[in-house]
Amino acid sequence: QVQLVESGGGLVQAGGSLRLSCATSGSIFSTNTMGWYRQVPGTQRELVAAISIGGRANYADSVKGRFTISRDNAKNTVYLQMNSLKPEDTTVYYCNAQNSRYSYWGQGTQVTVSS
Repeated sequence: QVQLVESGGGLVQAGGSLRLSCATSGSIFSTNTMGWYRQVPGTQRELVAAISIGGRANYADSVKGRFTISRDNAKNTVYLQMNSLKPEDTTVYYCNAQNSRYSYWGQGTQVTVSS
């Protein structure tokens, strides 16, 4: 069973920072693009940021310049550093690992930004 274990969510004031972490097994981490998605209730899950096996990152326009995704190959962990947080960033964030055949999801972690 594939497990993606997320941590780092919480409550922060607008303008503050949080770092999300997602750990998985080496076999999953080394063969998948890793990403973070978020979903506001009643809307579709949207990509926040993703990073390929080779380290190429892409971001949603709404977070460019504020969020940074990175992967630590030694720890099989992907991070999402979130700076200059805004109230509209409030929602559940999900870790994702995907390749051409499969897509795996974490359980989600709540991020709440107060104004």
